[in-house]
Amino acid sequence: MTLQEIDAAKEAALAEIAAAKDEAGVEAARVKFLGRNGSLPAMMKGLRDVAPADKPAFGQALNALRAAVSAALEERKAAVAAQSGPRDSFDFSLPGNWRGTGAIHPVSEVIEETTRIFARLGFTVADGPDIETEFNNFDALNTAKHHPSRDERDTFWLGPELLLRTQTSPVQIRAMLAKKPPVRIINPGRCYRRDTTDATHAANFHQIEGLYVDVVPVSLADLKSTLAHFAREMMGPSVQVRFRPHFFPFTEPSVEVDFSCHVCKGKGCAVCKQSGWIEVMGAGIVDTRVFGKVGYDPDCYGYAFGMGVERIAMIKHGVTDLRTLYANDLRYLREFL
Repeated sequence: MTLQEIDAAKEAALAEIAAAKDEAGVEAARVKFLGRNGSLPAMMKGLRDVAPADKPAFGQALNALRAAVSAALEERKAAVAAQSGPRDSFDFSLPGNWRGTGAIHPVSEVIEETTRIFARLGFTVADGPDIETEFNNFDALNTAKHHPSRDERDTFWLGPELLLRTQTSPVQIRAMLAKKPPVRIINPGRCYRRDTTDATHAANFHQIEGLYVDVVPVSLADLKSTLAHFAREMMGPSVQVRFRPHFFPFTEPSVEVDFSCHVCKGKGCAVCKQSGWIEVMGAGIVDTRVFGKVGYDPDCYGYAFGMGVERIAMIKHGVTDLRTLYANDLRYLREFL
């Protein structure tokens, strides 16, 4: 290999690149001269046979050859593209490709409808992280140290004081720590528990919880009227609401709330297990010890409630198996159009 041969190769390469008529021709020239088995890599390998004293001059010549060929390829490629017109031009004469109408998922539908109902009552939406502290998830909610919900068999612990939240109630604690009364929020979100997945349970599910705290009296009657209004708005004007005494660590008194079965209208069926009622949520008057945990005056008044989104979606649409909501079967989801 001589310097004259390098100059001759340069002239031949530039001439061939300039003669390329389309992108395929430009690509063929690139492969021929710069590809793995191209002429320039072969010449670079031949550099090892050049005398040591001549290697600097040969190296500079080969580098100049590479630069000239690369620049010529880029220039010719741009010129060919300009001649051929826009690559992605749209042909408006083509027939349309109908892909069908989408539908909102039942779980999202319940969250959005619940948000609209409570927004009309003055509630705003609050949010919080899925990874919570032990204080927000248990301690501030008056959950005893020996409570079974703290056990590793029930809760996804990530460390000594961190866990995947088991309920959306920690958002209420965050809201009260950040703001003085009045507080009126709902907080939809994902929750995580070590439940075995079956027709009515899942390890990952959604809840919507609400909180109303004020310095003026807020009673159980206010809570009952609020939830009765929600029931009528969500399930229809004929729905009946029943309140049963219960226990929750963070409310006192506490109640469980049932809706009359919308399928059988309270007469008894498979959906309501022949009872005529379907358990929907838990609620109650906020325990004064919770106010103490967040620095509120114990003389404040407030109520809280929480409901499972999937349960309401199942009731509303007559779904018998929770798992079908997450099967991603488009044939099933199209039923909610």
